[in-house]
Amino acid sequence: MQNLTPATELAERNAYRVPHESAEYRKARTALLAEEIELRRHIERVAKQRRALPPGAEIKKDYVFKGENGPVHFAELFGSHDTLAIYTYMFGPERQRPCPMCTAMLGGLAGNAADIRQRMALAVVARAPIDRLLAFKQERGWTNLPLYTDADEAFGRDFGNWTDEGDWPGYHVFSKRDGSIRHFWSGEMGGETADPGQDPRGAPDFTPLWNVLDTAPEGRDPHWYPKVDYA
Repeated sequence: MQNLTPATELAERNAYRVPHESAEYRKARTALLAEEIELRRHIERVAKQRRALPPGAEIKKDYVFKGENGPVHFAELFGSHDTLAIYTYMFGPERQRPCPMCTAMLGGLAGNAADIRQRMALAVVARAPIDRLLAFKQERGWTNLPLYTDADEAFGRDFGNWTDEGDWPGYHVFSKRDGSIRHFWSGEMGGETADPGQDPRGAPDFTPLWNVLDTAPEGRDPHWYPKVDYA
C-alpha cells in the first residue's frame, strides 16, 4: 500500500453532514474519520502479513469426527475447497447449554455461513454428542453451519482447546496444497495478551455483537455478557 493519500486529507474530503450538527462535532468527527481510515489500512496490512505467512505445520494425523451423516475424516471436511476453517465450540457433554459467548459468535457466523462456504470450507467442532449438537443447531436455525462431534477429543486436545481444566474456544485455518494439508493460522489472543480492563478479544473480532456495540455512545459494558437464553 504505497503512495496512499494521507488519511487526514481523505477525511477532509468527506462531504457528509448531519442536519444541525455543530462545528465542534464536525471537527471531532473528521479527526475520528481519519483514525478510522488508518484503522482500515492497518487491518489490510495485518491481513496481508497473515497471507504471507510461511507454510505451517503439516497435519499428519487423520482426525475423525462424527457428523450428521456419520463419521467424517479431517480431509473430507474440505469438500471441494482448498481452505478449511474450524471453530472449537465450548459445548461439552457435561453442559446443559453451550457457552453463551461462543453461541453469540456462532450466531453471527451462521448468518454468513452460506456465503463463506462459497469460498472456503467451514466446520464447528464440539465435544457434545452429535444428537445434542444437531438439536441445538435446529433450535437456533443455523441451517448452513456444519456441526461435528470430536468424539475421541483428539483434534481439540492437539490444538489446545480441550484441556483437563476445561474447554476453550478456538479458530483454526488449514490449507490443502500440493498433496498435503497444513495448518495456516489460528487465533492466539488469549488471556496473556489481554489489555488492562478488557476481556481477551481477537483481531479481527468475529462477533458482530461487539462491533455493533462499539458504535454506541455507551460502548461495550465490561460487566455485560450475552446469554444463550433471554427470559
